Amino acid sequence: MKSVFRRIASPTAAAAALVALAGIACSRQAAPKLDYPQTKTVDHVDTYHGVAVADPYRWLEDDNSAETAAWVEAQNKVTFGYLEQIPYRAAVKARLETLYNYPKYTAPRRKGDRFYFSKNDGLQNQSVLYVQQGLDGVPEVLIDPNTWSADGTSRLTAFALSKDGKYAVVGVSRAGSDWQEYGVMDVASRTMLGDRIEWVKVSGASWRGDGFYYSRYPAPAKGRELSSANENHQVYYHKVGTPQSADELVFEDAANPQRFHRVDTTEDERFAVLDVSDRGKGKDGNALFVRDLARKDKAFRPLIGTIGDDTFSVIDNVGDKLLVRTNRGAPNGRVVLIDPARPEEPNWVTVLAERPEPLQGASTAGGKLFATYLKDVATVAEVHALDGALEHVIDLPGLGTAGGFGGERDDAFVFYTFASFNVPPTIYRYDIATKASTVFRAPEIPGFDPSAFETKQVFFTSRDGTRVPMFVVHRKGLALDGKNPALLYGYGGFNITTAPGFSALRVALLEQGFVYASANLRGGGEYGEAWHRAGMKLNKQNVFDDCIAAAEWLIANKYTSPAKLAVQGGSNGGLLVGAVMNQRPELFRAAVPQVGVMDMLRFHKFTIGWNWIADYGSSDNPDEFKALYAYSPLHNIRAGVKYPATLITTADHDDRVVPAHSFKYAATLQEKASRETPILIRIETKSGHGASSTAKQLETTADIYAFLFRELGVTPKLAAK
Repeated sequence: MKSVFRRIASPTAAAAALVALAGIACSRQAAPKLDYPQTKTVDHVDTYHGVAVADPYRWLEDDNSAETAAWVEAQNKVTFGYLEQIPYRAAVKARLETLYNYPKYTAPRRKGDRFYFSKNDGLQNQSVLYVQQGLDGVPEVLIDPNTWSADGTSRLTAFALSKDGKYAVVGVSRAGSDWQEYGVMDVASRTMLGDRIEWVKVSGASWRGDGFYYSRYPAPAKGRELSSANENHQVYYHKVGTPQSADELVFEDAANPQRFHRVDTTEDERFAVLDVSDRGKGKDGNALFVRDLARKDKAFRPLIGTIGDDTFSVIDNVGDKLLVRTNRGAPNGRVVLIDPARPEEPNWVTVLAERPEPLQGASTAGGKLFATYLKDVATVAEVHALDGALEHVIDLPGLGTAGGFGGERDDAFVFYTFASFNVPPTIYRYDIATKASTVFRAPEIPGFDPSAFETKQVFFTSRDGTRVPMFVVHRKGLALDGKNPALLYGYGGFNITTAPGFSALRVALLEQGFVYASANLRGGGEYGEAWHRAGMKLNKQNVFDDCIAAAEWLIANKYTSPAKLAVQGGSNGGLLVGAVMNQRPELFRAAVPQVGVMDMLRFHKFTIGWNWIADYGSSDNPDEFKALYAYSPLHNIRAGVKYPATLITTADHDDRVVPAHSFKYAATLQEKASRETPILIRIETKSGHGASSTAKQLETTADIYAFLFRELGVTPKLAAK
């Protein structure tokens, strides 16, 4: 996107913006007087199954036009002018920097006698990749992405070591884009070779011998926009030291241009496994095809030959058979052993049977099968023999989220990370022989006392009687008088679990008396595939009902009140926020929809938005159109309604949920909403679906928090910067 997407950052520019605003009152009680940019309308109407739907802001979909760029600049002037008048905005950012300024590590992973891990000293824009000889060795910098760009927005997206550890695939993303470029590093000399691989997306790097498989799209034809180059996903094999033009095309399916294709290899590189999905046709599952390289298969043979709604993933091989995780016939998940020579389901051997708790993860290391389950959204971790026999239940520190556990077949120990709302991510070492877990590395957050806060899990009843869990976090000794500021967070989609997790930045809210509530809405993976399906396609309204019920529970139980309650969510969660504030605007004082999917009739028209049809349905289908149109945030804004004070966030390089969603939504909300509350849109530059650097993350979070403090009537007790 063009460089004209910029925000007001300097005091001079901010002052100029303030003149244009005709004044913004800083106190919450005074109605802000905002002079929104005039947004032109066009006479555009689409007809869906006999229903005429106006789209007056269709022109904002062209985010490369000078006209859209001018609109963005004008909107940012209003938004940043508003934010600049919040007197404690700088102090909020300073507090966030203090809280976030501590070393952050990933768990080590071993390859041969070397260990690899990432570390961020505190406020580095990008984490640095380190290598050391043995666990007692001295860490040395292997890759520092902070040197890749002056603004710190180039990210390391892939680091895949060859089987012997000699080479590594290094992936780079710039300015927050989902597009990647791959290169190859000689690990011993720490030098990048001449290999350069472009147009990589929805891909991994899976080694086989002196090369690797990867997935890409064809380079767009001259004159085509990059955003349209998302069809005909191809798998290639690249041999180290050769140009990309010499890469072997391994698989493509031009007749089905919206399918995803990826190839992974087992640890011993015996099997290459082709994963094929077709979510653009509304299918939630995938198919698997395999090549047994030991038997010198010339082509992929079907393991699971048909794409439906069942999912399959190969964990690893056990000899000449494959260990596969699936939800076929088991909505909560199971693990089976499949013989590629006899892949029919009657021949499958059950290794881990389905349980009442959903299977969260499954991995192998040290000759063992590690499995994690969700018990009311908290992790339970177990160690099994490869035939499924239970050998040990790992004693976790409490209710929280644990992950990791993977490794090499000859590992004597593995690492895992545990975190909860008041427990920072702590790395543990698990010794396979002794079955003992010990703390390997625990972070220290400056000025954070976990004993000052408490987390409780509550259950509330949704509109249709469903019991829904929610975590509530706050200072100890909280008075249940309905006067506490509160932030409700939700997601509810794509089988993604909103798990207990730690955020140092969230502490800045909690220490100012906020209640933080994380609702486990339907559509997620908290209770397996049945929970997911209860919140997808024609059932999507259940997700919004759950969120509304969560807000009502917080109010009824005196944790907060409508005058003190805010709601926040990103991506699919941004859709959630837009829908619930349309349906129940009186429940919330403030709303923060981030990078949201707001136009539910056209989302599949942009980049890889068609990939979401499997969860949302499509306006091309008459029944699904009816459901989508009934809740689409863009299409259900009512004229004259007092909506919550709203801060919409998006970014110029978001090529997943394109900014047009937020542009059209903001323009419509500004046009129709009453002028009693501010309706603002914050458009970040050189960033994508998530923050592209630590600096941008801190800036965005500081602005969101300052906005929430102001709108909820909280004057934070912070030292002036």
